[in-house]
Amino acid sequence: QVELVESGGGLVQAGGSLRLSCAASMSIFNFNSMSWYRQAPGKQRELVATITNVGNINYANSVKGRFTISRDNAKNTVYLQMNSLQPEDTAVYYCNGYRVFNNYNYWGQGTQVTVSS
Repeated sequence: QVELVESGGGLVQAGGSLRLSCAASMSIFNFNSMSWYRQAPGKQRELVATITNVGNINYANSVKGRFTISRDNAKNTVYLQMNSLQPEDTAVYYCNGYRVFNNYNYWGQGTQVTVSS
């Protein structure tokens, strides 16, 4: 019923930038919070950044100062601007939306980010 579709991944050199987009099929206000997660091969899924419906934002320590999460309510889209990318940022990045109404986490299909040294 609810779709989250990520885009914007790719291959970049260390120090480069990418902007990831997560387009939702419905108003993002239906989600109490939206987040970006990432998962590298052989590692557990990691929470990268979260933005709530009331504008609270949190970042993982590993990306503070480099990544910025934002949203465009008119476009039902959440973004992750990634600057100063490093090889350790290489992972599949997933968009997540949490809906209190049915206590459910919605996930996008993921987009690959690869950073070469």
